[in-house]
Amino acid sequence: MPLPKEHTYTIDDIYNLPEGRRAELIDGQIYDMAPPSTAHQRILSFLHATIYAHISTKGGPCEVIPAPFAVFLHNEDESDLSNYLEPDISVICDPDKIDDKGCHGAPDWIVEIVSPGSKRLDYYTKLALYRANGVREYWIVDPLKKTIVIYDMEHDDGPVLHSLNDTIKVNIYNDLEIDFSRLRI
Repeated sequence: MPLPKEHTYTIDDIYNLPEGRRAELIDGQIYDMAPPSTAHQRILSFLHATIYAHISTKGGPCEVIPAPFAVFLHNEDESDLSNYLEPDISVICDPDKIDDKGCHGAPDWIVEIVSPGSKRLDYYTKLALYRANGVREYWIVDPLKKTIVIYDMEHDDGPVLHSLNDTIKVNIYNDLEIDFSRLRI
């Protein structure tokens, strides 16, 4: 007896979700996203403000965009849109990747803030996907564990574990450090 076929979803299925329902599409499977907690939003605001301030004072082509913001990652076939993600923070240094729909290709730096329901996706599935698609740096901020795991994929370093009290150097920049002791959650 053959096994039942698994349904493969497409980007059209994401666009046809009911208003207000947020989900990501990874390798043709839809993963619903839970509403963020207050701690999640405080971390997101802190990181966005800190990164934005650095980029705006230094100039250059990079842009920081918080969720909800679409990131389209392709499989081997460039026309295959089976991966639609909404990272909590995306830093993109190639303006040609950005259009009205989102970022087409890998951001340079992605930060995911872990929610109880997203642990497996953030620590494993997205890590592999981001690594395979050329993300240079990936941070996983876990408010419950009070940790930050850093992958410097550009130099094949990591993971490096930090606490939410540390000052952490951003690897894609020579002159950006984020002092998490200033964060109030």
